[in-house]
Amino acid sequence: MILLNIMFLYLYCQFKNELAFKTNKKPLLMKTKEISLNNLIDGDRISLSALSIDEIGDEHISTGIETPMKTTAFDMSDDEKIEKIEFHFREIMETMGLDLNDDSLKGTPLRVAKMYIKELYSGLNPANKPKIALFENKYKYDQMLVEKGIAFYSNCEHHFVPIFGKAHVAYISSGKVIGLSKLNRIVNYYAKRPQVQERLTVQIAKELQQCLQTENVAVLIDAKHLCVASRGIKDNNSSTVTSFYGGTFLEDQTKKEFLAYLGLNTDY
Repeated sequence: MILLNIMFLYLYCQFKNELAFKTNKKPLLMKTKEISLNNLIDGDRISLSALSIDEIGDEHISTGIETPMKTTAFDMSDDEKIEKIEFHFREIMETMGLDLNDDSLKGTPLRVAKMYIKELYSGLNPANKPKIALFENKYKYDQMLVEKGIAFYSNCEHHFVPIFGKAHVAYISSGKVIGLSKLNRIVNYYAKRPQVQERLTVQIAKELQQCLQTENVAVLIDAKHLCVASRGIKDNNSSTVTSFYGGTFLEDQTKKEFLAYLGLNTDY
């Protein structure tokens, strides 16, 4: 039975690849241990017209580098958004049959609305983007700087359930350096929005390249997805690893040095 399932999955992916080829769409690939994302930096979008809603969610597909936002996203104030979300979340709870007259539940819609705007999804608002200041590299340190184990919490844009894990970032100075805490803040700014891990990885990397004025940036994220652990396949043991390498990090020696600092297999 297991062998049959594996064969079915392989044939399914082959079918999707052939369909993508015939319709000039990007092919679906089975996930590897590490997903390298350098091929996403040209802004190409992935056509999803051949996939159902369930397939899109299960395939964990992102349609582009930028978070999809409406042009009217900030026409309302935060207070107006909180009020509207409170109303609609109350409707959701009542639809599920919950009694909002209960002391424990009656404040939940407002608490959720505030949490969405002020905390979980605060990274959607550019006003919350961390202010970055660069400093002259007076130490003349010209080797790799690695900030590893940056804890982050995000949410899957397909099911709105948590993604959490560790981000590891590195750069080689081009003459400027950044405060270490700013690396953490950049990671968490982009994590605090509905996300796909692949997009999150690229957004962090591109922001660091722009801020640091160098292509020599690497980002690796190892995360668990509750859309995998708590629903669907319900696999609580697996994690997803994504990476981005820019500039000299594309060279094998530099990439291996970065992975060695993280205690990872350098044979990627």
